[in-house]
Amino acid sequence: MRVIGAITAILTAAALTACGTAERDSVADKESLVIGVKEDQPALGVKRPDGTYEGFDVDVAVYIAGKLGVPKDRLTFRTTNSSVREEALADGTVDLIVATYSITARRKMEVTFAGPYYVAHQDTFVRADDDSIRDVRDLAGKRICEVTGSNSWRRVIEERKVPAKPVTVDTYGACIDALESGELDAVSTDNLILAGFAAGRPGRMINAPFTDEKYGVGLKKGDLRGCEAVNRAITAMYQDGTAQRLLTKWFGDSGLKLTKSVPQFEGCT
Repeated sequence: MRVIGAITAILTAAALTACGTAERDSVADKESLVIGVKEDQPALGVKRPDGTYEGFDVDVAVYIAGKLGVPKDRLTFRTTNSSVREEALADGTVDLIVATYSITARRKMEVTFAGPYYVAHQDTFVRADDDSIRDVRDLAGKRICEVTGSNSWRRVIEERKVPAKPVTVDTYGACIDALESGELDAVSTDNLILAGFAAGRPGRMINAPFTDEKYGVGLKKGDLRGCEAVNRAITAMYQDGTAQRLLTKWFGDSGLKLTKSVPQFEGCT
């Protein structure tokens, strides 16, 4: 009995220690935060020459952090490209990711997602003089952008069964450059991303959306308490009018129909 009691005490202490570690690791308890964002997505996440960041995602991140009790002067923003997002959360390089990070079943295996904080829709951007592409089916045989770590090209080829020709490129900024130079025929991804580029680059959006892209806030796998805290912050952001103000600020002139009601949350898992 003494042996059993000793083992029980050890297991209980270990469980409490593990629980305490998990609590301390939650973003809900941190006094400062490192947040992963994009640096080359106009109106969403852009790195300025002085090293600071701006955009809708950045403003959303600042708001959420404030609701978690972390003011802007204790935030560090870090460029986190699509190809390294899961790894950056797992190894603690970043605490949160707010970077047009679509919630998918595959990603949920590695990441805990709060939100979504916005539901975008995939559309397609083409050269201004190209009238051969009017909807996703017209991408058959066309060279489209495959950004490493992004699912957008899969939506076309695997989900819609359109036999497009993917060309691997590192970032969406590089995709737009490749489109302009003639190396690609189209860039198909979330309409908020495309709207940002369309505001300052030649080309046009075909305005034929075909998916729902649920932008989530990525957290380290298992941080359920942090996820719930972020969900409360997102709800408050819509209820107090901040979400509408930020959407209007960054996309009000884009011509997109913007959703300004609280998205349906996926649930913290």
